[in-house]
Amino acid sequence: MNDKTFIDSNVILYLFSNDAKRKSYVQTLFTNQYFISTQVVNENVNVCLRRLKLPQQDAFNHGRNLLSSFNLLFIYRTTIENCYLLCTKYNFSFWDGLIVATALENSCAILLSEDMQDGLRVEGKLTIKNPFTGL
Repeated sequence: MNDKTFIDSNVILYLFSNDAKRKSYVQTLFTNQYFISTQVVNENVNVCLRRLKLPQQDAFNHGRNLLSSFNLLFIYRTTIENCYLLCTKYNFSFWDGLIVATALENSCAILLSEDMQDGLRVEGKLTIKNPFTGL
């Protein structure tokens, strides 16, 4: 059984939350057995700099921590083309579609995200799960 799990940016950003349960849960994900993409790293660093107003060095250290704590997946031309198709078919935003396309291209079975429909099965291969349901 394929249990490769991809983690969306919005989940990881709970590291900076005052919600102790969610923050604690996210800390347990830093085990090198989960997958993120270059998009997730870039979005996290951008939010740290722009919204959270962290010093540049702190934001970059967070990015480095992500790079060393997760399996990193890349976005290619095919990923973007697949994103267009998924956005049209499932009505995803572009950025969510890119996350889903990356997860699918890399044979992930689960996508942890709180932005998309919990339980949605995409292309019969990827199930979106809100990891905070029930916390």
